[in-house]
Formats: sequence, structure tokens, C-alpha cells
Amino acid sequence: MSTPDIRVEKGHAEPEEVAALTALLLARAAAQPLPAATHRVRARAGWRRLEREPGFRAPHSWH
Repeated sequence: MSTPDIRVEKGHAEPEEVAALTALLLARAAAQPLPAATHRVRARAGWRRLEREPGFRAPHSWH
């Protein structure tokens, strides 16, 4: 018999527990990676920076 690929370092694991862990690790290794998230690019910020606005704004202005 050859050396096992998975070894319990502390405690005692039943063969069923080792099999469950092995199945979990194999499933994780075979899983396809999620596609990279695409970031939405907004045309303009929803807020305004006052230092970039013109100095005077008319009191009746909606902008």
C-alpha cells in the first residue's frame, strides 16, 4: 500500500469522514471559476464637487 494523499494530523477521522472531505476537495477543484465582475461605469457622478462648479449660481437656477 502506498502513502495516503490525505493524512489526519490530530485526532481520529473515520473512513467516511475522510471520504466526505476528499469529495468536497475534488468538487471544489473541479468547479469553474466565476466570470470576472464587470464594473458599471457611470457617465457622471451623482454628486457634485463644489470646487469644480462655477463661482456664481443664480438663486432661481435649478442646476
